[in-house]
Amino acid sequence: MTILIEDLTFEAILGILPHERTTPQRVRVDCRIDYTYAQGRFINYAEVADQIVETMRNLQFELIETALETLGSILHERFSLIETLELTIRKPDILPHCTVGISRRFTFGN
Repeated sequence: MTILIEDLTFEAILGILPHERTTPQRVRVDCRIDYTYAQGRFINYAEVADQIVETMRNLQFELIETALETLGSILHERFSLIETLELTIRKPDILPHCTVGISRRFTFGN
């Protein structure tokens, strides 16, 4: 089974520039989760989305790379059924004519 969370958009402190440390900016996260669905064994996508926002807002990362790695670990820890996880974090407003971001695919041995 695959869960897709696309264009999850919220504001958070993310970055190393002085204005990024004091003013929340728009952040966009895409998440793709693969897991084995069985009767009574599922992942609640609303809880995943809430966990992403909560983690990003509470931890106020300096580096987008650290945010991605930490988010991957926290999601796997909280939702142990995850077999593979693809995360993309974007900062759509940091440069004037483009969106910048990073992505990674995590594979977990369940």
